[in-house]
Amino acid sequence: MDASIKHAVTALRGGGVIAYPTEYCFGFGCDPRNIGALARLLDIKQRKAEQGVILIAASLEQVSCYAELKDLARLRQITDSWPGPTTWVIPAKPSVSNWLRGKHSSIAMRISDHPVCLSLCRELDHPIVSTSANRHGQDALLTAADVSREFADQLDSIVDAPVGNATQASTIRDAISGQQFR
Repeated sequence: MDASIKHAVTALRGGGVIAYPTEYCFGFGCDPRNIGALARLLDIKQRKAEQGVILIAASLEQVSCYAELKDLARLRQITDSWPGPTTWVIPAKPSVSNWLRGKHSSIAMRISDHPVCLSLCRELDHPIVSTSANRHGQDALLTAADVSREFADQLDSIVDAPVGNATQASTIRDAISGQQFR
């Protein structure tokens, strides 16, 4: 395992907040099971908890720990879009924290096709929070150097690797209606 991935996974396991490359931009991440880490991430980002967050995963099995996939009419459409930069808003399992869902009854999830994202989720053995690396309402940061300049003193690890080839943030779609939100 790459040393920067190992350092990031150690930080995640210890309740840390990290930055890492995604398909389009750098993301902030933490262990979604650690409410203290999530509160810290939202504070760094200056984002309200009621908005909810996206989780990225390495497999459908990881997604199914948070999302109700059973009886979804669009399940084939969802799985055909993964791995890749399509986020689906899926009914959340009852156990999913409001810190992740926000004011919604659903959870936003995707299986990334970025090798760093996949490595982080595989090594941690569960999904991680993925929200763009920026202050809420600001432009997303595209390099580790930019993230470091603005947030180094607030993060526990920055994975210095290039972002993917996407030219825009992930598409976000509703798993029930198919409606595209972004």
